[in-house]
Amino acid sequence: MRGPAFIADLQLTVLVAITRRMSCRAANLRSVPRNTQKRRRVTPGRETPGCQLRGKPQPRRLSEPLSRYIASVSSATMESVSPPLRCFSDSHQSELFKDDGVQTVTSAEQRKVERSIQDVLSVYQQIHSLPQPTLLRDQHYQYLKKGLRQLSDAYECLDASRPWLCYWILHSLELLEEAVPAAVVSDVCQFLARCQSPTGGFAGGPGQHAHLAPTYAAVNALCILGTEEAYNVINREKLLDFLYSVKQPDGSFVMHVGGEVDVRSAYCAASVASLTNIITPALFEGTHTWILSCQNWEGGLGGMPGLEAHGGYTFCGTAALVILGKEHMLDLKALLRWVTSRQMRFEGGFQGRCNKLVDGCYSFWQAGLLPLLHRALFKDGDVTLSLSSWMFEQQALQEYILLCCQNPAGGLLDKPGKSRDFYHTCYCLSGLSVAQHFGNQDLHHELVLGKEENRLAPTHPVYNICPEKVAQAIQHFHQLPIPAQKGATACAKDQS
Repeated sequence: MRGPAFIADLQLTVLVAITRRMSCRAANLRSVPRNTQKRRRVTPGRETPGCQLRGKPQPRRLSEPLSRYIASVSSATMESVSPPLRCFSDSHQSELFKDDGVQTVTSAEQRKVERSIQDVLSVYQQIHSLPQPTLLRDQHYQYLKKGLRQLSDAYECLDASRPWLCYWILHSLELLEEAVPAAVVSDVCQFLARCQSPTGGFAGGPGQHAHLAPTYAAVNALCILGTEEAYNVINREKLLDFLYSVKQPDGSFVMHVGGEVDVRSAYCAASVASLTNIITPALFEGTHTWILSCQNWEGGLGGMPGLEAHGGYTFCGTAALVILGKEHMLDLKALLRWVTSRQMRFEGGFQGRCNKLVDGCYSFWQAGLLPLLHRALFKDGDVTLSLSSWMFEQQALQEYILLCCQNPAGGLLDKPGKSRDFYHTCYCLSGLSVAQHFGNQDLHHELVLGKEENRLAPTHPVYNICPEKVAQAIQHFHQLPIPAQKGATACAKDQS
């Protein structure tokens, strides 16, 4: 049965939505309308304006695409003097990777990535002595808008992930605060309805088998659209039956009937069940215990008990525990140590695992953990928490995303030299949003690198859709009764 803390948080979210204050229920985050936000520009430290990197060799000749990229992200004319960026400080070179004279395959790859980033930064610095990174809003919008209607044959491999494409594009658009035309909204609803399985849940495409991952993506996409038509697509009774059909006796979930078990499935199930108000007393019995067993000696969570800690799995497990009201049972300090150690010292972005390369998608999967940890530690009585910033270097992450992860034609990417795609566009923008917005019950701060036009809408750190859409969905579905537990009997038989 859902505890009183969970119900209280849901009620708070709905109340905040009604009063038009942005709310983040699971992280106790709220923000006020943009024109009343308490803002502060980045304060990059003690570097003096115009500082240059000392002893830096002349940059290598760059390819035309890279030069065009540099020009595009620095094309805006500065209206006022901007303080120097962290990545152009004298001390930044000291953060380069040191292999202690022992070269390995992974250390060679790390140095290769660092050189590619140095190329980007060197040319950028030549163009502007006091650069001000720019979010390529219009290019990203055009790229996303086209993707909702037409995809190249390169996306054929994602035929079983079509609801994900809808979610990645729609969430990116809402972060950019770009409206979706009503006709497109209706078309997306009709398409996702065709992806819904007759037995409950959503499949990766019409006629395919139901799977928890596209179910999560479809429900999030429909909540982003937020229309009556969108809500009515979701068959809550059949969805509950589907969740029972993939629930395991130990509290875990398989991704689909006969499929694999990992912590993603627990998060997907908890997310869709809480948004649509179908949590029953038996549905998540034992789930928190199974998730807790996935935390290992590193401090993060693996996909299953005993596996290596991983950013995506750690986020999924932690967010699921927040929904279930059990996050305090984690070793929070060990988790904090692990996730903060995943931010790369030179690049500024995050890696997914120890000894791996930076990747733009972990801008959300890792940075998104910090609001959840902030809330959990606050509830645990930690009086040392900051009242103005998350426990990671927010400016450094914004620099990495804006300088190294934008394609000049629109879309975002893993790292320099990689191709753009909708997945990285979604999670780079989500991470940028987390890095820009800080808030709790009493304080609201923004840290926006560059001009005001770089500001994105806030994202909910548990569901990764905008907070008002979370509140709106919860308000809608909590007016409806929880469906009868048709699948509970079968589940009980399986566990006996």
